[in-house]
Amino acid sequence: MSTDLRDKWDSRYREAEGLPGAAAVLADNVHLLPASGRALDLACGLGANALLLAERGLRTRAWDLSPVAVERLQGVARARGLTVEAEVRDVQREPPQPETFDVIVVSHFLDRELAPALMAALRPGGLLFYQTFTRARVQDTGPSRAEFRLGENELLRLFAGLSLVAYREEGRIGDLERGFRNEALLIARRLPRPRAEP
Repeated sequence: MSTDLRDKWDSRYREAEGLPGAAAVLADNVHLLPASGRALDLACGLGANALLLAERGLRTRAWDLSPVAVERLQGVARARGLTVEAEVRDVQREPPQPETFDVIVVSHFLDRELAPALMAALRPGGLLFYQTFTRARVQDTGPSRAEFRLGENELLRLFAGLSLVAYREEGRIGDLERGFRNEALLIARRLPRPRAEP
């Protein structure tokens, strides 16, 4: 990980006012979360997703390359009486280990090479909640470089090894003043292992 990249995100998180809300892919679908288990907010930023997961009773870890973001998240979690194991971690060098999480949430982060590791990191029956920016957009939000934005239906291809639960990507179709624009979201599940025949 480059020092420049870390410094860029440290600066951004130091200047950020307040805490953003959890990503829509998670906030609008909390009813799909298991009653218990281990969860990961990967590339967590200020950790709104991690806080929501912890509020729902999941044992939650949160990883980000920015020490500033991790420190701020730890402070908010303490203030709310929540347990979130937040740590500075380069997820590209140290992806999650196989079969370690029941829930993984990724929002506004894209590293295509991590997709196999994320699928493997889910326990059987585990859920992936993923949301990030698309190249087809209505407003000028998110990364300026195309390689950090999804192509059409790309999340479906990246996570084709999982069973689809929900998907939304509206692009530039229809009334552009309404709907879910500029991003795609996916919820997918690692299928449980088949039961052995008696």
